[in-house]
Amino acid sequence: MRILGIDYGDARTGLSVSDPTGFLAGSPSVISEWNREKLVDKLVSFIEKEKIEEIVLGHPKNMDGTVGERARKCEELAAELEERTGVPVVLWDERRTTVAAHDILHQAGKKSKQHRKNVDAVAATLILQGYLDFKRRG
Repeated sequence: MRILGIDYGDARTGLSVSDPTGFLAGSPSVISEWNREKLVDKLVSFIEKEKIEEIVLGHPKNMDGTVGERARKCEELAAELEERTGVPVVLWDERRTTVAAHDILHQAGKKSKQHRKNVDAVAATLILQGYLDFKRRG
């Protein structure tokens, strides 16, 4: 089963696809798109092309667990992707994923200026791997 992890952002959206066994997150990439409608079209095309069977979308709740504007945008994206593709979408708590992604890039020796183009893909990989680990334990 191929599962897609998404870290949704206003300018860049990170993607990560699991291996066919659903054990490891990998194949990180980024879609650079400001226009939400065009982004959704690109995501739908990617989902169909990669034969994705499940989607896990980062749900950026506030640190106190409440749902803010950013999380609501993700909820809307989840509903639209599910409607357009028929693929189930799971919202996954992504608090601190971007911070962890920056830490990983820093530890890998990447300069802070280089983080911008990679951080969303790393965050998507962390979201997906967290979900895959949860499913395995479940």
